[in-house]
Amino acid sequence: MLSVDKLEPSKHPLAEYIHRIEACLALLEDTPVHVVEVVGILKSYGIILDAYSRNLIYISEHQFLNLFPFFKYFNGKVTFDRLLKHWNHDRINFEYAEYCMKSMLWHGGGGLDAYLDTPEFAQNAEAAIQARWKGNLFMLGLHKLFPNFLPEQVRVMAYYSGLGQFWRVMSDMFLELSDLYDRGEIQSIPQVVQHIQDGLVAAAGNPIVHQVKLGDRVYDILPKSAGLTFLMDTAVPYVEAIFFRGTPFPGTISYNAQAYQIPFDQSIFNYGALYADPLPIGGAGIPPTLLMQDMRHYLPEYLHEIYRQGKRQEDDILVQICQTFQKSMFCVTTAAIRGLAPHPMDTTDLAQQRENRAYLEGWMNRFVSSRVVAVNS
Repeated sequence: MLSVDKLEPSKHPLAEYIHRIEACLALLEDTPVHVVEVVGILKSYGIILDAYSRNLIYISEHQFLNLFPFFKYFNGKVTFDRLLKHWNHDRINFEYAEYCMKSMLWHGGGGLDAYLDTPEFAQNAEAAIQARWKGNLFMLGLHKLFPNFLPEQVRVMAYYSGLGQFWRVMSDMFLELSDLYDRGEIQSIPQVVQHIQDGLVAAAGNPIVHQVKLGDRVYDILPKSAGLTFLMDTAVPYVEAIFFRGTPFPGTISYNAQAYQIPFDQSIFNYGALYADPLPIGGAGIPPTLLMQDMRHYLPEYLHEIYRQGKRQEDDILVQICQTFQKSMFCVTTAAIRGLAPHPMDTTDLAQQRENRAYLEGWMNRFVSSRVVAVNS
């Protein structure tokens, strides 16, 4: 009898998770509690991303090259009542959205980062700068003395817009997921992952463009002709910068160069959402604390009830939210990995299976020090 060739089991330390993805499952184990947690936290996250997205786009369009944007978090609606709430921290923490934007800007990657170094962008930025400061001899003189300062601010505005457009899609996707769950159409983690993967694929080619109106003319900052798209130029760089690399959290690690606690090469940073220890959440100077505080106010009751049943009930709710959030991000990461795979995971072609295996093992090398095992414990 002739033997039939088949793919051998992986010998990778995280082989279990490779085989899960090959079986069209997820990095997160499929349990009823996980489904409730992931859908619930993504509903809250979707509400927050809606606010983050609107504010980032508002800043990119209406606070363009405003060097002192005191009211940038108000979306153009400044009232005394809103000022009081802002000063009393009764508001959404838009600072976290800026933290993510700055992390993307710093880590770079993708077509957006590459386009910002092109002569075409430099020309567009110069035209916008001249229009923004027309007649202002001081600012135009400053621009001549320091020719890289204002173009760098335009780059920042481009990232405000790019991240805002990315989060716009993700917010709608997560809120639709919640609606499907409420109707009983989402009942498993693989279904959650498939919904996210389908959403990423559907939006993959959406153009990323940025225009700003100065005076009576509209100026292209990221023109449609640049060919920037949702998936490869914002989604993938976002996953790389925020899920994997991140930035070291002040107070938890030494910035002293002699201490060697921060890698010299930023490409091997592992401070992202998939690696972060949930325990410091709530401490001063920890950026994700701002996000957890925001999501706390929009938790669906069924998820809030799970937290109340914990040993500390709501005393450590930010830590619990962070743990749940990490579980949801492993689902999003699974969708991204599957969507970017060289071949469908259910392929029966042995050569394609081997290519997928090599692809997955490359990803798993990065997960070795992540919390993928902890979130499944």
